[in-house]
Amino acid sequence: MSAMTKIRAWVVALALVGSVGHAQTTDFWGTALPDQPTQFIFGYGSLINTSSRNATAGKPVAAIPVRVAAAFGYVRSWSDRASSGFTALGLRRPFDGEAPMTINGVIYPVAGNDMSAFDEREKGYVRVEVPRALIESVSWQPLPAKGTVWVYVPKAEGKAPGEGLPAPDARFPLVQSYVDVVIEGALEYGPEFAREVIETTRDWSPYWLNDRTLARRPWVFDKQYAQVDALLATSAPCFALRAFSEDFAATSAGIAKHKGDVCLRYAHGR
Repeated sequence: MSAMTKIRAWVVALALVGSVGHAQTTDFWGTALPDQPTQFIFGYGSLINTSSRNATAGKPVAAIPVRVAAAFGYVRSWSDRASSGFTALGLRRPFDGEAPMTINGVIYPVAGNDMSAFDEREKGYVRVEVPRALIESVSWQPLPAKGTVWVYVPKAEGKAPGEGLPAPDARFPLVQSYVDVVIEGALEYGPEFAREVIETTRDWSPYWLNDRTLARRPWVFDKQYAQVDALLATSAPCFALRAFSEDFAATSAGIAKHKGDVCLRYAHGR
């Protein structure tokens, strides 16, 4: 071995010894991974559904099931009209004599803290910050230690977020395909979580279109249809008035002739 080779081997050995010594004396406890998210979204409708949420994010996004306190001052309701012609879930302010309610859903991080993809998805909504003190985790997973939590609230022109929002009607009905996305997303966290979504949602409407693919044979495309329908049948007002597309026009005409709570009268056989 030449003198130069020996010198190089000696230098390498010293470097290895130094690195080992450094590793043995460094305490990594309490060191977080870099670039942790600081922006989070609270999803209370279709964003509960993992597949629906991932489609917008462009990659898998983990979520934590949570509940927002009634003190936040809103109720979940059928109150946002989608441009494609149906009514989606939104948050609205309580009417006179009505109390706000708790709202369950999920919190998830926004990759790179870039909100643009979800802002684009939720056109017609505005982002409102949810105070962290009003959010509770409903699973073993804790809430994020830091960051801002946002929720999308519908906004009518000239009104404050969650005020002056329209109810479903024949032109903008509830559609079962959207209801399925919401309830099947909630079922990811169990049937009681899904039941809570239904029971804490207001403004269920008799204008309810069953637009499932092969609606009279739903099991072909939707393996969870029976569980979803069972939950809706026991907890969702107006479920009995849901109509297939070929019957929807006639059903809507009949609803329009009546006044008051059509769902309630139907449930009592009137």
